[in-house]
Amino acid sequence: MDPLTWLFEAKIHMLGSEILWREIIGNVFGIGSAVLGMYRKVWTWPIGMVGNALLFTVFLGAVFNTPQQTDLYGQAGRQVFFFAVSVYGWWRWLSARRRDEAGDGGAIAPRWATARERLLLLGLAVGGVAICYPILATIGSFGALADSWIFVGSLLATYGMARGYVEFWLIWIGVDIVGVPLLFMAGYYPSALLYLLYGGFVIWGFITWMRVRRRLDAAATAPPAEPAAAAVVSKG
Repeated sequence: MDPLTWLFEAKIHMLGSEILWREIIGNVFGIGSAVLGMYRKVWTWPIGMVGNALLFTVFLGAVFNTPQQTDLYGQAGRQVFFFAVSVYGWWRWLSARRRDEAGDGGAIAPRWATARERLLLLGLAVGGVAICYPILATIGSFGALADSWIFVGSLLATYGMARGYVEFWLIWIGVDIVGVPLLFMAGYYPSALLYLLYGGFVIWGFITWMRVRRRLDAAATAPPAEPAAAAVVSKG
């Protein structure tokens, strides 16, 4: 069996169900991307994109003949948009690293979103769910309302990460709260367990970025160090 065929067909038995190895591998790449993102490493983006490609084939259960035979169109569709937004994030973080924007080895300097940016994110969240829900319900996505929020919230969180908003971690918490029960009900157990594990990383990541922002603010407001007094040498 060649590696590609194995990747698409290999399964293990877990929790009384058959689980595809590509679902597990795709989620491992997702965890790796989360950890790298917490430390603001540019590699977070290409690592995440590999996971997106694998998970796209997983969530179209009926199309790719997965054990669940359940289509989560919102979950599958967000992998495509993740990939596209990740291209932007990869470019932006590379540009920020070249400028040494953070000044501490991280690719980007975290910042709090402005009031206008927060209102924009809120409006996009409400409007996005209102648009996606009837579409996903019509095409038969499992748990269409929850799937709509996961789709929209995930895109906003990824965009916020690309922009360096500290709040993007909070959006991910909201996605996880909805995503875990939906994935368990749909039988995607590795992905549901990833969401649980990812929730811990999200909280840790939020605290980490918040501390970095405080450190950068403190460095920006610290008074400049006074030059050392020149030694005066007197001759008798």
